[in-house]
Amino acid sequence: MSLFVNPDNSAFQAALNARIYVDKTELIEYTNSVLESTEAFICNSRPRRFGKSVTADMLTAYYSKGCDSEEMFSSLKIGQNENYKKYLNQYDVIHFDVQWCMEPAGGPDKVVGFIIKSVLAELRELYPEHLSAGICSLPEALSLINAATKRKFVIVIDEWDVLIRDEGANQKIQEEYINFLRGMFKGTMPTRYMALAYLTGILPIKKIQTQSALNNFNEFTMLDARGFAKYIGFTEDEVKMLCAEYERDFEKVKHWYDGYLLEGYEVYNPKAVIEVLLWNKYQSYWSRTGTYDAIVPLINMDFDGLKSSIIAMLSGSQVEVDVSCFQNDTVNFTSKDDVLTYLIHLGYLGYNQSTQRAFIPNEEIRQELTAAVRRKRWNEMIHFQKESEDLLNATLDKDSEVVADGIEKIHMEYASAIEYNDENSLSSVLTIGYLSSMKYYFKPVRELPAGRGFADFVYLPKPEYINEYPALLVELKWNKNAFTAIEQIKERRYPETLLNYTGNILLVGINYDKKSKKHECVIEEYGIKNIL
Repeated sequence: MSLFVNPDNSAFQAALNARIYVDKTELIEYTNSVLESTEAFICNSRPRRFGKSVTADMLTAYYSKGCDSEEMFSSLKIGQNENYKKYLNQYDVIHFDVQWCMEPAGGPDKVVGFIIKSVLAELRELYPEHLSAGICSLPEALSLINAATKRKFVIVIDEWDVLIRDEGANQKIQEEYINFLRGMFKGTMPTRYMALAYLTGILPIKKIQTQSALNNFNEFTMLDARGFAKYIGFTEDEVKMLCAEYERDFEKVKHWYDGYLLEGYEVYNPKAVIEVLLWNKYQSYWSRTGTYDAIVPLINMDFDGLKSSIIAMLSGSQVEVDVSCFQNDTVNFTSKDDVLTYLIHLGYLGYNQSTQRAFIPNEEIRQELTAAVRRKRWNEMIHFQKESEDLLNATLDKDSEVVADGIEKIHMEYASAIEYNDENSLSSVLTIGYLSSMKYYFKPVRELPAGRGFADFVYLPKPEYINEYPALLVELKWNKNAFTAIEQIKERRYPETLLNYTGNILLVGINYDKKSKKHECVIEEYGIKNIL
């Protein structure tokens, strides 16, 4: 059996044998629709543990002549397509994992040579009459086979970007690898011998200056997933069905592992969802991936606004990010936007394409980023957390003056770049100020439908803290007064939305006076008996 040319379907069969498998074979309908066209050059980038290798193995099992996969796919979603047999096991497939190749090659500097030598040797066994011993170029070999037989190839490269990420500082390795990929895929000749090229990894294709090194590829990324959105991770509907099957609390799973927003789909990390379904342990599984150590130096880069952006997102806020300048490598960071864009590709941040804002997607990632910050003991973070804890404690003590002074101080010291001109800007400062609440409370819900309107913020304590910490129902006012905020909460009966909540509630009204440039606060207790 060949290692790289026309592999069998055993790798995909292993995925099907797993206790939990979510069928994503409808992706094949798309790849079939673009076969042997200029759209058949695809790079699908996504974070670790989001099913990259399973997808690569699926495509190999479907197209490879090295196996008979009819029974395997007949019971899957693609098997319901009346034309699914048309391309089934009809192509010579070349499939290699660049990460795997590093060890047998003898190091990253020998990977390209190892791939070329190995694939050529296997092609000579299949097509001895068309490839002489003197042929040492893989693109040339594919061209000669195509010219003689009219056969086209499907090429699947897993972890395509590992040399870009891990050897970013080695210019020689980078150039050799990029030139190898260009020889394989760019220009007119590859369209003659290529039925489908599918690259998958964490990063999109590296940019040379402002252009992609392989600008004939269609890219589907965490920034712009387009039609691939529902094939990247688990969708909300899929997670709901799994939670019902395994008798897990869907809302709890959602809080911990949801948050990636792709083309209108709420997308979950498959690895984390599978772990919690199997073991019923709600914890972070992220630090077990290979990218964790990479984020510590990233978030400590000395770029203006980077640390304050991290603090803001840890507090539940979203921050604007320009994703257009990132070079899609791990060396050329020139601004906080480049760092944040890389964190989006790594899966440590979510991205809203409509608003062009980054955010921390869920509790799992929030814990990981908090741990990363702690490991480097940011002086700014340590000082800020103390002030945030003081603000929360003053709120719980109903000390309105201290709360008003605390918000004022946090605004001046940590959020002064936020232009104060409406309630939205005030809300940004508030979320930053209450960062310490995330230990005891769920991520604040903004504009929760309540009574006859929308409450600005609702902080609900986690179940283990419900007897010690009240819910916080916060109403903000701009250039009015804090008493008006409290009255609005009562008149519009906002607390009624918490009817199933059995703990105490604090009503918090906060106003910013434009003339005096001062904050004011009013806090009242609203016991559950007021609702019942």
